[in-house]
Amino acid sequence: MADHYEVLGLDRQASADDIKKAYRRLARELHPDVNPSADAAERFKQVTHAYDVLSDPQQRQQYDLGGSGGFGGASGFGGFGDIFETFFGGGQSQRGPRSRRERGQDALLRVEVDLDEIIFGTTRQLEVDTAVLCETCQGSCCAPGTSTQTCDICRGSGQIQRTVRSLLGNVLTSSPCGTCRGYGTVIPNPCPTCAGQGRVRARRTIPIDIPAGVDTGVRIQLPGQGEVGPAGGPNGDLYLEIKVKTHETFSRNGDDLLATVEVQMADAILGTTVTLPSLDGDVSIELKPGTQSAEIITVKERGITRLRGSGRGDLKIGVQVITPVRLNSKETALIEQFAASRRPVPPQFSTFQQGLFSKLRDRFLNL
Repeated sequence: MADHYEVLGLDRQASADDIKKAYRRLARELHPDVNPSADAAERFKQVTHAYDVLSDPQQRQQYDLGGSGGFGGASGFGGFGDIFETFFGGGQSQRGPRSRRERGQDALLRVEVDLDEIIFGTTRQLEVDTAVLCETCQGSCCAPGTSTQTCDICRGSGQIQRTVRSLLGNVLTSSPCGTCRGYGTVIPNPCPTCAGQGRVRARRTIPIDIPAGVDTGVRIQLPGQGEVGPAGGPNGDLYLEIKVKTHETFSRNGDDLLATVEVQMADAILGTTVTLPSLDGDVSIELKPGTQSAEIITVKERGITRLRGSGRGDLKIGVQVITPVRLNSKETALIEQFAASRRPVPPQFSTFQQGLFSKLRDRFLNL
């Protein structure tokens, strides 16, 4: 790459005013509006870049230090130079510049599912707003037909070395180059689509499998489904946090489903067979004669598929016997006749229960 002073036709002792005058003269000569040739356009870019570096005092100082061969012989300590480089940061330059390609960040999304969807599992098409690879530059960060160029300041090392005086003499320190930010290269012509990032924001659809048996709070990892990294780096991971919606009829206790069924007093006394709609089809239950409130009827293998293991939980149905109200005279007479035929049993105290649902809850949990 041409020396910046040579590009502007100056020597290294040129003043800031000399640099400005040389740039103006060459710009008038090479500007595309004046000179449309391809060679003039390329020289105009070099002149502009040279002026940008030399007109900034800090960048010019860094360039002059790099252009003179750095500080390779400045310390005067011979073999001790390597030791000082190791302790004061100079050794970083030996590792080379850092890569523009980095791994993308992980993402966490919360997904709501219905209770019936987790019995056997389900598949969703999930739309996410994330970073995807730029189709224009394919992650190169450069405009089509162009590429990165070696940084003039650090000569591609990504590091700037400086001499620091200490009690032991002059030692070398190293820090990331401020011009290329430690990459060792610059992008003269960034991609117009992604502004030199190698990635853009976009919405994409991801098919996801939600396994059977998941519960609220479970997290599912989808490797490589997170956002793409800078400069087309590898994708991060996507994590899905599950929330199971509350159902108006059924609740969950581990892998079991819980529900209650209301039956009339006559059905509880005489017994009957009832067909009820469950989350995965109708289920038939048998009420034996003399069924009491808060009894539990268990239907095997009609609960939720186990997340780990095989088989399903059970469907447990609590019975609530409804006592009729507002009887007509004929119904009242029949009940009185029925009561008279039974041996009188006086009311008795029993263990205190806070309502049917508390009673059902205790029985559900103690099964």
